[in-house]
Amino acid sequence: MKRNALLVIASVLLAIGQFSSAAEIPWADSPEEVGMSAERLERINTVMQRHIEAGDIQGAITAVARRGKLVHFQAHGLMDVDNQRPMQEDAIFIMMSSSKPVLGVAAMMMIEEGLIRPEDPVSMYLPEFADMQVAVLKEPVDENISPRSVDRENIPEHRLVPASREITIHDLLTHTSGLGSGGLGSMVAPRRPFPLPDDATLATEMARYSNMALDFQPGDRWSYSGLIGLDVVARIVEVVTGEPYDEFIEERIFEPLDMNNTWFNVPPEYADRRVVIQDRDMSPFFDRTTNYFSASAGLNSTAEDYLKFEQMLVNGGELFGNRILSPRSIRMMGSDQTDGLYGGLGRRQDGVGFGYTVAVTEDPISSGARRSAGAFGWGGAFGTRSWTDPEEELTGVILLQQPHRRTQYDFENAVQQAIID
Repeated sequence: MKRNALLVIASVLLAIGQFSSAAEIPWADSPEEVGMSAERLERINTVMQRHIEAGDIQGAITAVARRGKLVHFQAHGLMDVDNQRPMQEDAIFIMMSSSKPVLGVAAMMMIEEGLIRPEDPVSMYLPEFADMQVAVLKEPVDENISPRSVDRENIPEHRLVPASREITIHDLLTHTSGLGSGGLGSMVAPRRPFPLPDDATLATEMARYSNMALDFQPGDRWSYSGLIGLDVVARIVEVVTGEPYDEFIEERIFEPLDMNNTWFNVPPEYADRRVVIQDRDMSPFFDRTTNYFSASAGLNSTAEDYLKFEQMLVNGGELFGNRILSPRSIRMMGSDQTDGLYGGLGRRQDGVGFGYTVAVTEDPISSGARRSAGAFGWGGAFGTRSWTDPEEELTGVILLQQPHRRTQYDFENAVQQAIID
């Protein structure tokens, strides 16, 4: 019995040691210490409650850090309406396209190490992507017209023409490749199954993606490749590192940043921390284990973890004494790489460019963004959003599971108005 008691005590001490050693972004003694107004930060809670009462969202988590210190971290509303469970600060959210900036960092690491170059043809690593074709309208025969949008139920007559050049890693990172971006080439391809088969992996899906026609000539326009383009880059990461993508980002990004609550497959013991949205079937996300580690939309995470990720970016690539990237690589990732091709997603937005997996605020006035020039970030289809503002040394995270643009805007507006120096 004494031996069992000692084992229990040892286990408890070990658990306490592991908990206490968890790296955390420290709290500011007061928001004013880092140039923010405590009174104005309270407006975040006010606007979140307003949207909850209006029925726009059922709950959210919001977090803000400035100059390396937390000034706001708050859970709002409910994480499970049917069971009347209040939102927990460690609630787990489906990140959807908020997964993409993680791939952006992984790609920048490969560029830094000389394993890939942005201008490299994809076929240099995945030969099946050589000699791709572009889908264009059948008529007129003397013009290769690639329509910007196509209704799958009314696909026009089409033909295939050779791509003017090979697609590159740069094209995929900036959504200018034409691969899987919702145009004619995407519509004439067989519909992508959802969910993918249980035995699907990044490696197994490359043959299907490489057989798709492109939606336009590489580099001709910006069009969002929501579920395919960045997964091809993730497969390239696997090829050049010899590691599965999930293991690579776990070892090289999540562990150094102490992102201990970010997974492709949420461990069963944490399933009760998932946010449950009323009247939505969550089973495709909750009730299966995937082997397809999608860089485009595969992660589950928490607000604390994503604040750490953004804090690393605003620090110029370093956090908790661990350097992930150089400051110059961060600037490269967070600068417009599309030569003006990007004009917004889903709506026209001036004054915004697009870097490697992230949108970049170039003109805060014309863009209508509540961010400074040079701020960059991205979001997910279920309402997650995070960004880095180097000029203000600020990071922000809002996690929703119901897409509501006005809620996101009001949060960012409240954050900006709380900056007082």
